[in-house]
Amino acid sequence: MEKIYSVCGMCTVRCPIMASVENGRIRFLQGNPHFPAMAGSLCPRGAAGTALVNDDERPQMPLIREGARGEGRWRPVSWDEALDYVADRLMAVIGTHGPRGVALSDRGGPFRDMHRALLRGLGSPNYVNHDASCARNVHHAHLSLTGLGRKDVSYDYGNARHVVLQLRNIFEAVDVQEVNTLMAALEKGCKLTVIDIRATVSAAKAQQFFMLRPGSDYAFNLAVIHVLLKERLYDAAYAARCIQDMGWLERFVKPYTPEWAAAETGIAEDRIRRFARELAEAAPNIIWHPGWMAARYRHSFYVCRTIYIINALLGAIGTQGGLPLVNKPADVGRKGLKTFLSLYPAPAEKRADGVGWRYPHFDKGPGLAHLLYKAMESDDPYPVKAYIAYRHDPLMGFPEPERLKRIFDRLDLLVAVTFSWSDTAWYADVVLPLSTYLERESIIACKNALQPYFFVRRRAVAPCYDTRADWQIVGGLAQRLGLPQLDFDTIEDIWRFQLEGTGVSPDDFAATGMVPLAPAKIYRDRDTIAFKTPSNKIEMLSSNLEKHGIASLAPYESPARPGQGQFRLTFGRCVLHTQGHTVNNTLLFEQMPENVLWIHAGAARDLGIADGDRVEVSQDGCAETIRAKVTDAIHPEAVFVVHGFGHTLPVESRALGKGLADNKFMPGGLDIWDPAGGAIAYQEHFVTVRKCR
Repeated sequence: MEKIYSVCGMCTVRCPIMASVENGRIRFLQGNPHFPAMAGSLCPRGAAGTALVNDDERPQMPLIREGARGEGRWRPVSWDEALDYVADRLMAVIGTHGPRGVALSDRGGPFRDMHRALLRGLGSPNYVNHDASCARNVHHAHLSLTGLGRKDVSYDYGNARHVVLQLRNIFEAVDVQEVNTLMAALEKGCKLTVIDIRATVSAAKAQQFFMLRPGSDYAFNLAVIHVLLKERLYDAAYAARCIQDMGWLERFVKPYTPEWAAAETGIAEDRIRRFARELAEAAPNIIWHPGWMAARYRHSFYVCRTIYIINALLGAIGTQGGLPLVNKPADVGRKGLKTFLSLYPAPAEKRADGVGWRYPHFDKGPGLAHLLYKAMESDDPYPVKAYIAYRHDPLMGFPEPERLKRIFDRLDLLVAVTFSWSDTAWYADVVLPLSTYLERESIIACKNALQPYFFVRRRAVAPCYDTRADWQIVGGLAQRLGLPQLDFDTIEDIWRFQLEGTGVSPDDFAATGMVPLAPAKIYRDRDTIAFKTPSNKIEMLSSNLEKHGIASLAPYESPARPGQGQFRLTFGRCVLHTQGHTVNNTLLFEQMPENVLWIHAGAARDLGIADGDRVEVSQDGCAETIRAKVTDAIHPEAVFVVHGFGHTLPVESRALGKGLADNKFMPGGLDIWDPAGGAIAYQEHFVTVRKCR
């Protein structure tokens, strides 16, 4: 039986895996055993990868729309016809509106260099990814303090003494290596605290759980900072070396006492004080995770920023057992991968989403997708008329899907590159079917880490249908668009291009699927780190924010309370599904066919709702039904659903009509976003719940 090392594609974590293949069929999937923290394990989604390969309800050949958008009338075509069609219409848009009239979005990750280079080669600056709906607030918060991105630090769970999860549900939004490492640390005595509006699986494994009033996280964090400063519990020596503007911070948090926070959060003041003291006892080996999906409230940027501030006060940033800095190839004396982006100059044109010019305090990077869509809607600052959604489903992932459809109706071309059906693919003009991750090779990628490494995704089995790998799709378009540098005959040619000058060859990946760039983990001396801010220190007062009129920490504003009979609508993840694209998976659907509405037992009793009853969720004329999960494990002001359900596509027979789509209950949601951090504020919406008659 052949062992093939690859990379999972069932979520954005992309765990290293090993496929056991016999006679062209996958017999078993497991975590790559050469990664100790994997221990050969996978999450349920990863284990269900074979069902994705065998799914006959995914796009099986290139399709061109006939009839109206969203009508579901498709004409199967050859790859040559599909790529010719896309290339011709891209060139028509460029001919009328210039290269800036083309945009591309994706879900981010390590394998995006080639399709980003395609967009850059055309001359367009309009690349965005899904991060405006996820972790853009986290990134900008860390950047504002240290000048470093959120991925420039690691989370050293194995050496931590106290881990705090806020905006992060680690045991349900699973990174297998993180979970295994944290579980091992807990067994050694590490303490776990969870802060959330409901008792998650992570909360069930914690020694301490704070159930906050929805929207009051910022108040809680300000009170913790108040205690750390007033009681002199912070790392004074570290602060003197590495932190700037401590006096300003102390003055700012002076009014935000635990007594004040108790009224806002519902957490007793003595618990807040005791918690701050426990953190100080474990310092500097603490990790207060800044969050994954932090696109929640209008002030979520400041929640993330206060989390990083607390880590800094306790000396954890740059510290073993805390948030040490990752190492890139150059940090360990190695040459990095040659990039496709480097083949073309960065476009001089300003971005349609305004990032970098209208909003100069934001990092350009992946931009802000919701602002790109608003530019499509208004033609301000210029028309964007062609859009490639590359493994991205904004119609499921962003608020106001009907408004987004009207925006997409203004496009001359909408292309979906996807391995599964999605609302966006169904609304597209052209569907270019991507082979599933087990049926395709990808470009080599680099993992910046304490011990950095190169890794590769190899194909486990041949494609079942007339689908192609991403490099083949990009190469086919590049050939037609006058970008021959991106058109390669084989994946090995691509790998050799990337590895040029690194001292690594494609054959070096055969034994384990990865090539370490250092012999062991390397921890840098935290006391000699020069942060990438003007002061080279961690800045409590951000020079970048302040010069652009954005407060480094905004005065606290109490969150809105729900009206009579209303609840704040919240959503999140579970271990069985990844947003919407796994709901129709045969193995995962069998285990969780629909989402349910978490509602507090007291509120349910007042409404005459029993556990398992069907209830109607409504708001401004929009109404859907769902089963109720009556529980004490959620705050009374909120209801909660797992995101990704409520599918309406006839091609997804299993998912069709199951559960509730949360993004339909967010009127005006594209306009409700955090101006300091850039992300959408998804959880600023309220719904009414009643028992179905």
